[in-house]
Amino acid sequence: MNPYIKRPSFPKRAIITGGMPYGNKTLHFGHVGGMYVHADVYARFLRDRIGKENVVFVSGTDCYGSPIAEGYRKKVENEGFKGTIEDYVMENHNAQLKTLNDYGISLDIFGASGLEDTKDVHQEETNEFITNLYRNGWLEKLVTKQFYDTKCKCFLNGRQVIGKCPVVGCQSEKGYADECDLGHQYMPEELIDPKSTLSGDTPEMRDVTNWYFKLTEFNPLLKRYVADIKTKENVRRVVAETMEESLGEPVIYIQEKFLNDYKEIEHKLPPHTNSDLENIKGSFIVSFDKLSDRELACPILSEAYIRYRTGKTLVPLRLTGNIEWGVKAPSLEGEKDLTVWVWPESLWAPISFTRAYFKRKGESEDRWKDFWCSKDAEVFQFIGQDNIYFYGVAQMPLWMAQQGKDNLTIHPEDGQLQLTTLVANHHILFLDKKASSSGAVKPPMAADLLDYYTAEQLRAHFISLALGNKSVSFMPQPLNPDAKENEPDPVLAQGNLYTNVLNRMIRGCFYSAQKYFNGYLPYGEVSANVKEQAERAILNYEKHMYKFELHQVYNDLDSYIRNASKFWSKNSGNEETIKQTLVDAFYMIKVATVLSHPVVPKGCEKTCEYLNVDKDKFFSWDYIFDDIYDLVDDKENHKLVELKEKEDFYVKHPSQFK
Repeated sequence: MNPYIKRPSFPKRAIITGGMPYGNKTLHFGHVGGMYVHADVYARFLRDRIGKENVVFVSGTDCYGSPIAEGYRKKVENEGFKGTIEDYVMENHNAQLKTLNDYGISLDIFGASGLEDTKDVHQEETNEFITNLYRNGWLEKLVTKQFYDTKCKCFLNGRQVIGKCPVVGCQSEKGYADECDLGHQYMPEELIDPKSTLSGDTPEMRDVTNWYFKLTEFNPLLKRYVADIKTKENVRRVVAETMEESLGEPVIYIQEKFLNDYKEIEHKLPPHTNSDLENIKGSFIVSFDKLSDRELACPILSEAYIRYRTGKTLVPLRLTGNIEWGVKAPSLEGEKDLTVWVWPESLWAPISFTRAYFKRKGESEDRWKDFWCSKDAEVFQFIGQDNIYFYGVAQMPLWMAQQGKDNLTIHPEDGQLQLTTLVANHHILFLDKKASSSGAVKPPMAADLLDYYTAEQLRAHFISLALGNKSVSFMPQPLNPDAKENEPDPVLAQGNLYTNVLNRMIRGCFYSAQKYFNGYLPYGEVSANVKEQAERAILNYEKHMYKFELHQVYNDLDSYIRNASKFWSKNSGNEETIKQTLVDAFYMIKVATVLSHPVVPKGCEKTCEYLNVDKDKFFSWDYIFDDIYDLVDDKENHKLVELKEKEDFYVKHPSQFK
């Protein structure tokens, strides 16, 4: 290999996380196709690239919060469910795990924040995390307004309240207690037209005391962080742009038609400035120096019947609440019986799962720190774009705040909790529409897709969709009422690369080795041009993996495999040169199989088995440029496993045979 080629640098150790599904449902196709497959492909690649002992892939069921409590209530009332809420979550957790296993998602641990041993570890991590924030001076106790349903006689949390998001420019009709379904944050009293999902009534606002994280103080540091990640090749543009949107100053947008009303009460508002009131285009802006001043202004405007929208800005991050089904919060300053709001605790849940993983293995209690707190390690978090606010705007300051107040930095020291790398995908649509379990367009369940496709066909298709660049539609022909019978199924295009093209080539090579060389791998020097083509493919593939450009990874594989197949088709008929043709073709198969391993692992591992090569050695990138002969004990007398007639390495779904 050319020593002057600069290759990307990978960490010595890595954590891969997959965004946690709520414990109130099974997995729909978006969970798997929009995130888990991408995370799994990268985790499998890193195991091959830096060693499987250096990679831990974690995820789990998000057990707590109002969505789960509400789902349980409805299941009891509407379906007569007899179990406890833990039984309800466990049922969904087990179904989620089965689906992930069926798709070949190779998690080292799939925990559950409220179940079994991971529940206990998560409670311990929560106590340590929040107590450390308190000791470092990053928590404040605030009395705020909370929704209260007078008919049901209870406080309302999260999705127990529904209204319109108050953030300017947001079109969401699903604004919940203090965040909308698009991730925008606001104070509860700002929600437009709130209704209780329990009674349908408009709830009251009552005072409650909770602990809040001082997120607003991190605005300057977050701006530096965003500027820093903009320079990195392996951070997607959507991450920086979405984070930047939330770092504006506290402002209010008022429609032009309320200008005179505003002027009448302007003197009642806290100190503020205005945009140009002489040249208004649709609306004008009222700006405040402090978020607290904007909060004081909102009820004054409402009392004057002035409609307004708030701009995106940092607000204090609520850590605790009073929902019964939640992780217990540590008792601080006499505040007891509080639970932790589900979003913050789900951010450190992957740490809990990592700790639980090493505990199960009987390793050191602090082993998790080698992965989360080391400069030699990196954490890659695969999420959907809707969750960038929490994993970026909220999580990064929470991690920084573990350092204390004296030496805050976006580049923590070795031994401190390191900031993570976010890999955010855009939405995966269904038949050109955004599908949601709680929306009008219901997505197909991930498990149901396996009635029409193999997991490997779907894996290859999902990574090809370029979700890192834009939202893309999933168009499965069997589920598309507008599909024409004679048109090819777009979902099968990528899988055909394996079930047709590569499968045919591998079978041809094995049958030829059995025919001409008694089932032995023909020994010889691989042609220089074949080596050069492979090197280019490997380096391009590695570069695209580093940038998480999985659609380009698929394109690399498609180009290399099709060229290899053309080489075989062109040369396999010449018996005089069959030995050299097989030497070159088996090398191409080796390269194609190693590079394809993260995408279609089952077929690749069967290929390795029939090549009769040690699996760990074969897939390790320590030998990525080597010949197969360098991986076996007897180069000149290496026996292949006999391939029976019509045996396939990559299989089609039974429904696809007519």
